[in-house]
Amino acid sequence: MPTADEHLKDAEQRMHGANDALQRELDSVRTGRARPGLVEHILVEYYGTETPLNQLASVSVPEARVLAIQPWDKSAIASVERAILKSDIGITPNNDGSIIRLTLPLLTEDRRKDLVRSVRKRVEDARVAVRNVRRDVQDKIRTQEKNKELSQDDSRKFQDQLQKITDSNIATIDKTGEAKETELMEV
Repeated sequence: MPTADEHLKDAEQRMHGANDALQRELDSVRTGRARPGLVEHILVEYYGTETPLNQLASVSVPEARVLAIQPWDKSAIASVERAILKSDIGITPNNDGSIIRLTLPLLTEDRRKDLVRSVRKRVEDARVAVRNVRRDVQDKIRTQEKNKELSQDDSRKFQDQLQKITDSNIATIDKTGEAKETELMEV
């Protein structure tokens, strides 16, 4: 049976996982600025296998609103272009035979507001994930207390520590969300 300390370590790791997942999700949200994270998650059909774009090509940012994608295997350029067109990023690629360029258009005010709503929903989902971890670990600690494996004082101490870990992770999630919203609303 894991100890309360092990439960807290597990909770911290799982909460950090929720933070990391949120960060990856927000990296794929398009802003007015070009970032490689916008396309790295796109899966490309490459010799019959779905392969992430970042394993097939180098993605660079030559200008503020331009992404340059250079496949290491020139025969994959058509597959990469097809995958970008099928993706949900809404940008038409320009292919010159060796490099694919994506020019990010300026976002309209309505599109920015839609993206901010989407970011807020993702942030709330991450908060819920952290709270679910907290509830799960609290139940485990309370069960140990009920089974006389922990004293009431120790149980309270571990639950307080768990709450501090939860508050810290939720604050991090909120900061991440606010930073993304600020980035989206920049013109």
